[in-house]
Parts: sequence; C-alpha cells; structure tokens
Amino acid sequence: MSKYTLFIDTEASGLPNDWGLPFSADNNWPHIVQIAWLIYDDARNLVKEHNHYLYTDGITITPSAIETHGLTLDFLAKNGEEPAKVMELLANDLVEFEPTIIGHFLQLDYYLLSAAFYRTNVYNPLRKLPVFCTMVATTQLLRSPATRQLRLGDLYYMLFNADLEHQHDAFNDAKATAESFFELRDRGEISEAELLQQNKDFDSQREPSKKPKGCVVPALVIMLLLIIAICNL
Repeated sequence: MSKYTLFIDTEASGLPNDWGLPFSADNNWPHIVQIAWLIYDDARNLVKEHNHYLYTDGITITPSAIETHGLTLDFLAKNGEEPAKVMELLANDLVEFEPTIIGHFLQLDYYLLSAAFYRTNVYNPLRKLPVFCTMVATTQLLRSPATRQLRLGDLYYMLFNADLEHQHDAFNDAKATAESFFELRDRGEISEAELLQQNKDFDSQREPSKKPKGCVVPALVIMLLLIIAICNL
C-alpha cells in the first residue's frame, strides 16, 4: 500500500447510459457537479483536503440526481468552479502524493473522473495508481442475501452505530469513507493481501468494456445445452 491514501467522492449530473462506452463518448458520461478528496499519510494524519463544486455551461442535471444531492444549476452557476481548474488540482495531488485511491463504489467515481479528465484535456494519472473500494470489500458484512452491496450510510451505521449525516455531499461521504476504511483496518476486516488483490482485480475495469463479464458466457452455453436436450426428448 502507498504511503498516502486519497479518499474521494463525486456527485454527478446523472448516471451513465452505457457503462461500456469509452470516456470520449461525451453524451454518455455524466458531468461531475461536486468533488471532494482527503489525503492521509501512513500515520493517518490528514495532509490535505479539497471540496469543490463544478459548473459546466449547457449541462442538464436529471431530476433524480437533484433529488439525491440537492445541487441545482442555479446553485452551481453561483458557486461552481471551472472543471479544468479543479481537475488540474486533483491531477497535481495524484502526481505529487502517488496515493492509493479509495472510494465507496469507486468504479463509478473512477469512470466519472476519467471522463472529466478527458473532457478537460487534463493529464489523467488515475490509471497508474493503486485503488481500493470499500463497497466491494464489505460484501462479507451483509446480513441479508437480498442485498448485494452495502450503501455507505448502511456501512457507517454498522461500524459506528450512528447515522451518517448529510449523505450525498461529496465531502461528507469522502470523510465517512475514510473513517470507515480505518475502522475496518483496525478490526482486521481488510488485510494487506486484500488491498493488493482488489487492485489487481480492478485492472480489468480501468477502461469501459463491452466484453461479457462473470458468468454471462457460461450461462448462455448452459441455456443452449438445455434447449438442445429438450428438443431431443
């Protein structure tokens, strides 16, 4: 694990239409409307923190996104910064500290950030840095087989027996992710081996892909065999 960890969260104008399209497909990838990151050293001292609202002229924010994070175009027009300026700040920190990047549902943040780097023509250091997702790491803590992943607020409550306030504010969520990660490490729920393995597993997801994943192909083969068997009865 790197000497530094960078906990990051984003709020966006919506959700991707297609997770398999390249970052150059501008209309597919939502725009980041808030981004926050916190950098800690290996002694868990807070080294740096950032919280920025971003405004891009001409974008739309879906009603469901506004309902989730409460950020409107009027608010962003008054309080938002130029995306290229903020992405440059993030890129500089990534290059300077070479941190392990940690988030909750990191794949979404990673893709939104990569699309933002592409749009703003800012160098993207993400692909060279180790990553870790607390959502992926805590599937073993699920108590209900009907739930596939723990939401950040649920994880926070499970760990600290307290509600996570101001959810879907990028700064509060990044801070809660840091607190949750450190608590999970202290409890022995996250090992060095898991940190390394998850980063290795993520390598195949650093770029969007149309390739079938998981059990899709085997499942199709099984279905075809069953159809053939039934037809031969």
